[in-house]
Amino acid sequence: MRNSESRKNEKMKNNRTADEESPIQDSTLETKKDKKKKKKNKHKKSLEEEKAPTEAANLKRKLKIDDPEEDDAIKKKKSGEDDVEIGGGKEVFVSGNDVKEVKYTALSSFDEAKLPEEVLECCKGFNKPSPIQSHAWPFLLDGRDFIGIAATGSGKTLAFGVPALMHIRRTGRKKRLNPLCLVLSPTRELAQQIADVLCEAGKSCGVSSVCVYGGTSKGPQISSLKAGVDVVIGTPGRLKDLIEMGFCCLKEVSYVVLDEADRMLDMGFEPEVRSILSQTCSIRQMVMFSATWPPSVHQLAQEFMDPNPVKVVVGSEDLAANHDVMQIVEVLDDRSRDARLVTLLEKYHKSQKNRVLVFVLYKKEAARVENMLQKRGWKAVSVHGDKAQRDRTNALSLFKDGICPLMVATDVAARGLDIPDVEVVINYSFPLTTEDYVHRIGRTGRAGKKGVAHTFFMQENKGLAGELVNVLRESGQLVPTDLMKFGTHVKKKESKLYGAHFKEISADAPKSKKITFNDSDGED
Repeated sequence: MRNSESRKNEKMKNNRTADEESPIQDSTLETKKDKKKKKKNKHKKSLEEEKAPTEAANLKRKLKIDDPEEDDAIKKKKSGEDDVEIGGGKEVFVSGNDVKEVKYTALSSFDEAKLPEEVLECCKGFNKPSPIQSHAWPFLLDGRDFIGIAATGSGKTLAFGVPALMHIRRTGRKKRLNPLCLVLSPTRELAQQIADVLCEAGKSCGVSSVCVYGGTSKGPQISSLKAGVDVVIGTPGRLKDLIEMGFCCLKEVSYVVLDEADRMLDMGFEPEVRSILSQTCSIRQMVMFSATWPPSVHQLAQEFMDPNPVKVVVGSEDLAANHDVMQIVEVLDDRSRDARLVTLLEKYHKSQKNRVLVFVLYKKEAARVENMLQKRGWKAVSVHGDKAQRDRTNALSLFKDGICPLMVATDVAARGLDIPDVEVVINYSFPLTTEDYVHRIGRTGRAGKKGVAHTFFMQENKGLAGELVNVLRESGQLVPTDLMKFGTHVKKKESKLYGAHFKEISADAPKSKKITFNDSDGED
């Protein structure tokens, strides 16, 4: 009996230190009336915050650190090491050691960079640096490790490309066999695009680049590597193969760029990326660009970068769509999609001269939709994994040049590709993740222009309804009533083995029933 009473007293003592939501509390600490009032106020406040976040709440979210354990470290930082600016109409958040030093001031013109004319030759078509370029260059030219979080189409290639040219020039112009700079890309198309920009930029500086990727013969790539290059741009799989074959030596690489780092890890390239990075010079400058900042990318940065890298966020590091794109979401069934797609093309592509990009989920689906459109009189091309690299490159060229301005594509074309003047994106199939949705619709509304994204959403996509609603709300878009019927749940926890776990809760589900317990814990 005495032991039972002792346990009771100890339990009551513990309850006194529990937070105010605990169902069992000492009556002397809080009356039931006060508890109800406090819970009601807390619930009301929570609903208000969820429904319409205030500007202060938004700012707080933007300024939050990546790891809660870093709170103490952040408090110990000197004042002035975090900075929030407005660049190109978007909020720019800069963090890291000594970021407020005068030498790191964001550039307002190309002349302020004080770079040689031959290096800035590639920027002559632009009036001034983009926000990510103006903030990145001062740090990268000073040799700092750098993390850039910015949407696609924001000028990221030259943001890391121009400092790469200067890095090579500073080491001397002598002919070298092994590369000094490495750029890793998740897809062949993005790798080719980066290579096109860097090859053009390097002409006036005498800097040579080679692009290596799968799906095509290794022969020409090996020949280029043997001839000696300054910059290697490649996809992780092919680059790892060439390293293992002894044709690509990275021991002198001292400037490394991971472009679209989030996508690279999403596609399962983490082992290859780690293997490749371990082959580079131990004293190196690391640069990471990503559209989002998930834990996997954060972990990679912690392992391979300086303990205090500079981080520049243009807009938000949270999942957010381009606000220059009008998003229209339409809930329909599978059988209605073909007819609805043709109707939309008659609306958006009546002239058959403006660029329209139709996204599908699977390779076979891309071929089927392309054939369906061609049979109905539409001139269309497609880009997907079943096509040979030569055919994919040719299709992209026809689309970019406006010869065939209607293209059907899988998500390989959604990441990083700079396809100019795409007026409309149609999501025939909703992607597997909301991140891919954001990158798909990011093909339009680029370089300050407006765009339209029309999306088909089906019953089978309902698990992503909550995340899509959040994206639409964040960018001030209309949320259709039919979409709300799927509920607004968001997948919180995710296992690499089993995926995301959540309980299906519809929008019209009954409210939860409150269960109260008396003070007894069942012991005598």
